[in-house]
Amino acid sequence: MAGSLDQNPPNADRHITSGGSDWLWAVFAVMAVSDLAMVFWTFSRPRGTRLFHQIAVIVLTTATIAYFSMASDLGATPVRAEFSRGNTVNRQIWFVRYIQWFITLPLLLLELLLATGLSLSDIFTTMFMGWVFVVCGLVGALVVSTYKWGYFVLGCMALFYIWYVLLGHGPRSTFAAGGVVRSGYVRSSAYLSFLLLLYPIAWGCSEGGNVISPTGEMIWYGILDLLAGPVFLFLFLWGLRSVDYGAFGLASGKYTDGYGNAGAGYGNAAGPNMTGRGPATTGATTGTAAPANGVGATGAGVGQTAV
Repeated sequence: MAGSLDQNPPNADRHITSGGSDWLWAVFAVMAVSDLAMVFWTFSRPRGTRLFHQIAVIVLTTATIAYFSMASDLGATPVRAEFSRGNTVNRQIWFVRYIQWFITLPLLLLELLLATGLSLSDIFTTMFMGWVFVVCGLVGALVVSTYKWGYFVLGCMALFYIWYVLLGHGPRSTFAAGGVVRSGYVRSSAYLSFLLLLYPIAWGCSEGGNVISPTGEMIWYGILDLLAGPVFLFLFLWGLRSVDYGAFGLASGKYTDGYGNAGAGYGNAAGPNMTGRGPATTGATTGTAAPANGVGATGAGVGQTAV
């Protein structure tokens, strides 16, 4: 059977080797298995406690598709390198990788920051800086002149903002879910912040400076994506396994978001910050009461009281 490079020949002078393609297939397999495991884990949890797991499913699904593309030698474009190496002129720039990061990095930040007491405006601004970080990396990689380093600096400035929120602003917020979540957040944010430091270094050695080969680039980025993807997500979610999701105050109030004890109806033991919705109440009340529609005073939900 012909390999990926035979079916999809490289389009640049400096490109990945067959060994690099094999490495990418291995990363794809890990991503795919992790994605399936996360899907099963998501549906094994009660309704109303799946938000963090569903975000992880989106991240891993996106990474799986991206690594399938790169392992197949698809999703790259030739760009003239600022610093030529040997007799090569063009280098493969993998735009599909930046599409992956454009989707996954803001979601990883959302995954972390939803556990804090930060406002939605703070969270959204941090996600936006994640987009700026990725877009600057992509544009800088496609620029052939020395101006690419201007985009590199702008991307690093966005990264500094992300670090400020993750390491400075986030830990000082109120953690409604308690100290267990706070300590888990501090560890996870430090872990992710360290990994984010290594991405610009990899960029400078690969797309930026053309120092390492595309195969070395794939190995470097692949390890980082595995650590920031499956490893990070499974460790972070394992730390939330016994946390009462009602304390996060993330319920939408829809019937499908109900959770409680196994086999219990919606609204049983809903937890703090979640209002249970019960069935309509039918029966006699104290005195004679006219039929009334509305929210019951006892929090029974939307129902109808009849004599």
